[in-house]
Amino acid sequence: MDGVTKPVHVLLIEDSPEEAELIQVMLAQSRREVLQVHHVPRLADGLARLGSHPTDVVLLDFSLPDSSGLVSFERARKIAPHVPIVILTNLDDEEMALAAVREGAQDYLVKRQVDNELLLRSIRYAISRMNVERAMWESEERYALAVNGANDGIWDWNLTAGSAYFSPRWKTMLGFREDEIGSSIEEWFSRVHADDSAGLRKALDAHLAGAQPHFEHEHRIVGKNKGPIWVLARGLAVRHASGQPTRMAGSLTDITARKRAEEQLLHDALFDALTQLPNRTLFLDHLGLAMEQSRRRKASSVALLFIDLDRFKNINDSLGHTVGDELLVELARRLTQFLRPGDTVARLGGDEFAILLNDIHGPEDATRVAERVQELLREKLVLGGREVFTSASIGVALSNAGYRTPEEILRDADTAMYRAKAAGRGCYQVFDQTMHRSVVALLKLETELRQAVEKNQFLMHYQPIVSLEDKRIVGFEGLVRWLHPEHGLVSPTQFIAVAEETGLIVPIGWWVLKQACQHAREWQELVPADPPLYVSVNVSGKVVMQPDMYERVVEILERSGLPPTSLRLEITENVIMDHGEMALEKLAQFHRLGVQFSVDDFGTGYSSLSYLQRFSYDTLKIDRSFISGMDGKDDASAIVKTIVTLANMLNIGVVAEGVETAKQLERLREIGCSHAQGFWFSRPVDRAATQAMLLQAPVW
Repeated sequence: MDGVTKPVHVLLIEDSPEEAELIQVMLAQSRREVLQVHHVPRLADGLARLGSHPTDVVLLDFSLPDSSGLVSFERARKIAPHVPIVILTNLDDEEMALAAVREGAQDYLVKRQVDNELLLRSIRYAISRMNVERAMWESEERYALAVNGANDGIWDWNLTAGSAYFSPRWKTMLGFREDEIGSSIEEWFSRVHADDSAGLRKALDAHLAGAQPHFEHEHRIVGKNKGPIWVLARGLAVRHASGQPTRMAGSLTDITARKRAEEQLLHDALFDALTQLPNRTLFLDHLGLAMEQSRRRKASSVALLFIDLDRFKNINDSLGHTVGDELLVELARRLTQFLRPGDTVARLGGDEFAILLNDIHGPEDATRVAERVQELLREKLVLGGREVFTSASIGVALSNAGYRTPEEILRDADTAMYRAKAAGRGCYQVFDQTMHRSVVALLKLETELRQAVEKNQFLMHYQPIVSLEDKRIVGFEGLVRWLHPEHGLVSPTQFIAVAEETGLIVPIGWWVLKQACQHAREWQELVPADPPLYVSVNVSGKVVMQPDMYERVVEILERSGLPPTSLRLEITENVIMDHGEMALEKLAQFHRLGVQFSVDDFGTGYSSLSYLQRFSYDTLKIDRSFISGMDGKDDASAIVKTIVTLANMLNIGVVAEGVETAKQLERLREIGCSHAQGFWFSRPVDRAATQAMLLQAPVW
């Protein structure tokens, strides 16, 4: 990360609350930048904010209550002409969105086809392109002002006599005194840079021959006591009645500053500002050329190493961004020094680097370089007066005839890198097609899951929680199921991880909570009990950290009529460990309301007894792995008894999960465990079966 990350201000103009929420969830997944999203439902509100608040990018819906189509885009661009606009459109107005792009919009996205990576990439590219355009506008404006305020050098060439006149400004522009330049046209032509001489002659000849109405050419001239300067020569020939040119006059303008500015802009567009390494754009260009050369040679190939530093965020957070930047610069230096002259190392962004290896003869050449990179990272680093140790996950991809574009091989190296990270970090993986198939399957699952959220393809199942003392049902755990249109009921184990990674767990979590509270209230009215039946719902850490979580839960309870004391939220130990004081403060609000909390899968995460004591959880749910272990040779009863004893000491309830055998149930009763759930009592069943179970009032 280069210095302190500045937040990116995103203005979302979208009238659909559901679409807006989904987009904001996608944007929250960014790992590279902090996105501050301000959502308004109407164009008028968006225009007012554009005129009064700093905005880095606009996401503009093309179908708004108070405006639509190109009119919306034109009105927004009129208010903020230098703010990039990305159009959000439906399939039926895609042509209109293309028209907006032709008129100056940076991009357009079809809502039902967009995912978080595509949305984030579109925003990054829109801002980047607008920054380059803005810099070019400013450069051109400065150049125009400089030309208008300067005195150009004047020249006048007598084509018949072969003599020429050069004004004093023309001479001083090159560093000469008045008497140091003669009256021959060669005073000009002989000083033109060798690489530009032929082009100048060609442009002059084209105008003199009548092929071009005006003469104009940019070239370098070697001045006195200094290097070449860039000049723009313009001129017009005076012709005899026969059309034969007899004289030609024009101006010479010093454009060195403009040329340097253009070179700097080009450099900035192609090189990373922190490390001075090639950036993603230039790297992909080099990769494309290398792949083309490899196809022609056939005897060798190219390899790509995708490098991602492990736990780089920890270094930034603990030692500061300055130390993080020093680490990136030092890594760039080390990689550059050990590579061969024909290879390329680039910084793709953040803590991601890539290495292009040319002319290799097998995967062994690439893996040797990957091992060498790991060795470089293991060498001691002293940054900011401290020793810093780091490692990297590296993905390796080798070119082959199947790759058509450089983006494809970069994609596969990225995939292999993530496989290396999943394998434990600090290692490398070579890409193979099974990885690609896995990624494609995951993408298909993610797409279908997004559609499931849009079409509400979920239903609730419930598993009873039983009092081992009264031998009766005291509550239910709500469990979501995906009713897939092709595959039928899909277990949460097959989609919850993807939902967490993509942020879809947030809308799914709210739906589950709403359904569970509504059904629990119905059962309380159907089967009154003292105390009333309660419902327990798993809550993701992403839901816990939503800024409006408290207000939304209160609203759900009020609408369903369920008393707060009848709702139990199950959270894992990691939610508290990852979010610390912020999570504790938020959960304490619910405690004061009467909502109870359970620690899910207790004993499998990073347990913190201090958090247990400080927050005063209501229930510990003993993980099923300990319960199943009570049947085996290595009896886990001692562990379960310890957890029960700990809970009793802290005055916390206990629920044993995953009870499947009579022996397990008997051992739990002997230990003194108060509550249990599992297949021994009932598998999770749908809403109707849950109601029938309550009416039958089974006793275990």
